[in-house]
Amino acid sequence: MALDEQLKMYRIKICGITNAEDALLAAEAGADAIGVNFYEKSQRYVRPDEAGEIVDRLREEYSAQQIQVFGVFVNASLDDIIWTIREANLYGPDRGFGIQLHGDEPPELIRDLHKQGLGLTDQLMQVTGHVPTVPVVRAFRCRGADLAAEEQYLKQCNQLGAIPQAALLDAYAPGAYGGTGQCVDWTTVGRERHRLSGLPLVLAGGLNSENVAAAIAAAKPDAVDVASGVEFTPRKKDAAKVYAFVAAARAALAK
Repeated sequence: MALDEQLKMYRIKICGITNAEDALLAAEAGADAIGVNFYEKSQRYVRPDEAGEIVDRLREEYSAQQIQVFGVFVNASLDDIIWTIREANLYGPDRGFGIQLHGDEPPELIRDLHKQGLGLTDQLMQVTGHVPTVPVVRAFRCRGADLAAEEQYLKQCNQLGAIPQAALLDAYAPGAYGGTGQCVDWTTVGRERHRLSGLPLVLAGGLNSENVAAAIAAAKPDAVDVASGVEFTPRKKDAAKVYAFVAAARAALAK
């Protein structure tokens, strides 16, 4: 099932947003989601209060149905994640918020998020309108010649009843958690994606407007995620690159 059909989630995400202007740029260009990074060691880190201001400004012009906001966490505890969401005022049906786990988090963290009502997609809960769905996307930094490790991790999630809403595949770089500009082996992803428990696949890692069509053709993802490939600097997006990437990705995904 395609990612946007499963949870009305994104097809194209611009990650590493650090200011309201870039959030609006991503929306204007036609992206379906943005990512704000809560990992303090990242060059693209934003404080919870800054993230709240970005989302407030975005929601003045774009609804949660038009563009989602994902908080990127790296090895954060359950308490830290919940505190950040509250501090930034990200929880609510009008916020369109999701969680992306991009570190070495164990399957038990997803289970614990479920216990807090996060990462659940129960139809009855959504119908009430009182409990917004907060999807959880699990990112994997691929380092092997196959997706055996990712398959085993998702099997453990299944045993715990804690399957995420999507799997994101990024390139492995020692000591780095995303935003490196390095590419995943797209052919391996395309060949091995059956190991991802049937989850929607988000492709990340080294994408830009010039290679995203080839990446989509080879890996056949449901969605794509870009950060460094559309930047002037790690904290500022390049408008021309953002527009070009969104146009190229949307055309390739449509095929």
